[in-house]
Amino acid sequence: MTRQWQLTGTRLLMATALGLLVGGCTSMPWDSTPFYSNNTPARPTTLSTVPVPAGYYRANQGDTLGSIASAYGHRPQDISTWNGLAANAAVTPGQVLRVSPPMASGSVVTPPVAVGTMPGPNPPQASTQPAGPQPGVLAWPLRGPILKNFAPGRSNGIVIGGRPGDPVKAAATGRVVYAGTGIEAYGPLIIIKHDDSLITAYGQNSTLLVKEGDAVAQGQTIGEVGVDSRGVASIQFEVRQNGQPVDPLAWLPKSGG
Repeated sequence: MTRQWQLTGTRLLMATALGLLVGGCTSMPWDSTPFYSNNTPARPTTLSTVPVPAGYYRANQGDTLGSIASAYGHRPQDISTWNGLAANAAVTPGQVLRVSPPMASGSVVTPPVAVGTMPGPNPPQASTQPAGPQPGVLAWPLRGPILKNFAPGRSNGIVIGGRPGDPVKAAATGRVVYAGTGIEAYGPLIIIKHDDSLITAYGQNSTLLVKEGDAVAQGQTIGEVGVDSRGVASIQFEVRQNGQPVDPLAWLPKSGG
């Protein structure tokens, strides 16, 4: 009897270990906490969830004036001038910087905003804007028909049809946090972090044109369209907010791809 209990216990332990291994294999890169945190102290405001206006960029950990300028095709002195900063100024994670020339009709440069340092009595109007999905916040990563729609519990994103080799573009400014082929279901995959709560994922590429750590601008070509297991040229596009998949069509311009 003792021998039988020992064998039963051994089998249970083996089954438990196997279950843990299988469960671990289903973990996706964006399930990891670092995708949504820069390991910085809690911030007293929620500005990081507010979409950045066109022509502006919210800095990530490790950004410099030089790296941001390079991502947008400008000179570091341009970025510093447009934001009223010293040429060698440090960039703070969460800081919102102008990355396009101010309007010709005005000479006032909007000062950079650092999350957590907003004045108390009269916060900027941006802090009153809704933090939810806003049409037009993201740009279409590919021009083509929607072959598969978002369906909670069944699909985590949309599938956009195209032609093999078509350029796949970044939906918004951010930093590449994954570029590789480690997840078979997604094929060659790119994941871009836009702020502490929002990421986008681009699967089924044929070629990856960026690497982990690269700063990318909205509309920048990051890959090329590949084909799925059925030979259909397309990409899988996902948007995740605070780790949860949301409908990409709610974030994209209504004019379509």
